[in-house]
Amino acid sequence: MDNPIGVLKIRIKRGLNLAVRDSKASDPYVVIKTDKLVTTLLFLFSFYSVTFAMRVKTRFVKKDCNPEWDEEFDFPIYDPELPVRVKVYDHDTFTLDDKMGYAEIDVKPILEALNMTKENHHPSGTVLTTIQPIRTNFLAEESNIMWENNKIFQEMCLRLRMVERGLVELEVTWINNPDPGSNT
Repeated sequence: MDNPIGVLKIRIKRGLNLAVRDSKASDPYVVIKTDKLVTTLLFLFSFYSVTFAMRVKTRFVKKDCNPEWDEEFDFPIYDPELPVRVKVYDHDTFTLDDKMGYAEIDVKPILEALNMTKENHHPSGTVLTTIQPIRTNFLAEESNIMWENNKIFQEMCLRLRMVERGLVELEVTWINNPDPGSNT
């Protein structure tokens, strides 16, 4: 699959109660990464490997465990089975940046909601589905997938893992591939 099935617009809003990694605060920033499954043919065998498709990062916010980023990025989505990874780091000048946790965005519920919109016309402001926080997702609270102005979007608060505390608030909007039939 050479062309993406669509684009996920991700707006990183802010961090909440992030871990302290410096003396009294942190200088946090967010790295977002999408992956792509690559098939390699070798004689009669197919080998699958995952390679990254895109990686971006926000600016870092000095000495703030509740930073406001409000930055927006567009990510091509090649395979809905592969999550979008969100990692938070503490910026350090003279040493390696400290890890402050990670989370993942599951794209599948958004695509399932997209299929619901193909069958019915929905008025703006319609809740298409509600995702509950469970152990297998990263949601800190219930999250609605909405239909607004002919777009599907989801606001979510992700609980960071592999860290003592921290949340990241973001919004994702699905943008259809302008030419979904061209997978050459």
